[in-house]
Amino acid sequence: MVVRAPADGLTLLLGQTGEIAINGAAMKSPGYDSLKDLQGLALVGDSPLVLAVPAGAPWKSLDDLIAAAKAAPGKVAYASSGTATPGHLAAAALADAAKVQMVHIPYKGAGQAITDLIGAQVQFFMASTPSILSHIKGGKVRALAVTGLEPIAALPGVPTVAEKFPGFEFSLWGGYFAPRQTPAPVVQLLSQRINQIVQQPALKARFEAEGTLVKSYTPQEVDAFVRKEIAKYRQLVRSTSVLID
Repeated sequence: MVVRAPADGLTLLLGQTGEIAINGAAMKSPGYDSLKDLQGLALVGDSPLVLAVPAGAPWKSLDDLIAAAKAAPGKVAYASSGTATPGHLAAAALADAAKVQMVHIPYKGAGQAITDLIGAQVQFFMASTPSILSHIKGGKVRALAVTGLEPIAALPGVPTVAEKFPGFEFSLWGGYFAPRQTPAPVVQLLSQRINQIVQQPALKARFEAEGTLVKSYTPQEVDAFVRKEIAKYRQLVRSTSVLID
């Protein structure tokens, strides 16, 4: 593992929301501590989730979906790509905020979850933007809301969940990390080089066309971001009792 590798800048981790922020909150013994063992270098992509429903579903807005869940407790089922994934926890947070009872249907990955969403086997799925965007544009599913604090250019006209529940923010993000004891000059150099690459206009435009935001974070900003994400997921795990065995 990267946390046990020599702190020389030659071994890096491309980590995502799950292993960096969620595992420490939802697993009893993840075997590492993201804050103590890893040094943030740069974020390379931040993709808000999309609350998508089947194209033929009667709900035209987030309010419609919540009203349906209130009218029939335990009858609205949502898919996820697995237990304690960002989509699962975002949907659990939505149910908590709306004070409704909904059923979680975990899948082994997004592919089958999207297939069953298209087939109306589940009522909604909070999917990463890149995984669901083509199905939205193809008319197979409908986007009701996105989980960033601001709307995204890839889905014009789609509101945010935060417009109804202020502060509601979930995303699937990825970044580069090094062992915590990596020397500061090496950390700064790696951060600068990675940010230079992801900020290239053609690459940035490609990411953003898929609904992935590109952010230029310093190592200090990455660590602060991760600390905030871990605190959010710890609080959510406590309130929803979601644990990974």
